[in-house]
Amino acid sequence: MEDLSKITCISDFQQLARRRVPKMFYDYVDSGSWTESTYRENESDFQQLKFKQRVAVNIEGRNLATTMLGQPVSMPVALAPTGLTGMQHADGEILAARAARDFGVPFTLSTMSICSLEDVAEHTQAPFWFQLYVMRDRQFIEALINRAKAANCSALVLTLDLQVLGQRHKDIRNGLSVPPRPTLMNMLNLATRLRWCQGMLKTKRRTFGNIIGHATGVDDLGTLASWTQQQFDPTLCWDDVEWIKKCWGGKLVLKGIMEAEDARHAVDAGADAIVVSNHGGRQLDGAPSTIACLPAIADAVGNQTEIWLDSGVRSGQDVLRSVALGADATMIGRAFLYALGAAGQAGVTRALEILANELSVSMGLCGVRDIQDVDRRILLDPARFDR
Repeated sequence: MEDLSKITCISDFQQLARRRVPKMFYDYVDSGSWTESTYRENESDFQQLKFKQRVAVNIEGRNLATTMLGQPVSMPVALAPTGLTGMQHADGEILAARAARDFGVPFTLSTMSICSLEDVAEHTQAPFWFQLYVMRDRQFIEALINRAKAANCSALVLTLDLQVLGQRHKDIRNGLSVPPRPTLMNMLNLATRLRWCQGMLKTKRRTFGNIIGHATGVDDLGTLASWTQQQFDPTLCWDDVEWIKKCWGGKLVLKGIMEAEDARHAVDAGADAIVVSNHGGRQLDGAPSTIACLPAIADAVGNQTEIWLDSGVRSGQDVLRSVALGADATMIGRAFLYALGAAGQAGVTRALEILANELSVSMGLCGVRDIQDVDRRILLDPARFDR
């Protein structure tokens, strides 16, 4: 077992993942669209929010526990849906789901996962959430929803901001494919990633498990590529959200909200939670950071629905800042993907430990004992983020 005790922050895992994960899959995680300005600002804008340090306050017995969708969680963090997770590490979705289960936080499986719904359900034996992309093939979408029900998923996370695909230069230059094409450049890169290769040789899960063999006419990687290009649906509207909510019949989370007006629409559509998210800066480059948009959205919908923040969360301090500005909880993507690529399930567990410790210590130094008591008063001049 690898000793991860010297890994002290998420950036340590990022550097380790860079060395262990094949370039095209590392770049898939560590990139945004076009100039990547939104990707960078998702992180840097957090740093503009300064804490008020308090002293001589009883901070013993600090509590991070809360709920998300009525589900008890050990801290206000869930693992976000991320595509190709099983290409960061063999069986990646299963390993991440197990780490989340054991730590007491939710895991969300992406439509574009490598391990299928059925795989994750079988190997975790615990409820998880499922993220849905809306495709033109509504029969396929309905079948996916029914599969999520059969897998005992406890919530459906509907992503609204991928009607068209933002251009990601690194993916185009790398010729991103699953599995990697046997080009000379790819083979040379894989030759330096022996640990990753050994893991992939031991698993049968090397392609999109929720799609191949399930979508009509998609039986192999060749047909998958053309199907995917044709299937993302630019006609998606609020009527479709209502149809999906009716088909699902359970807790519904709407992800990709960046404006107060859309947040109000989401509430009207019956969302049990909304996720303030710009897809990690991978869609509309030039959009503001999520933390910059959060206060206006929180003011607009108040306690009418749960508000979570995604995109740019790399530390427990970022979680604390998000809660202070009105989020009920957060979702992490890259933070756990770096850890997964670096060290598998143990890496994800260690990443969650790091976030929890950073959150607890920072909360205490701000003079707060319970996460439920965190608000804007712990921040110095949060008004600069009001829109």
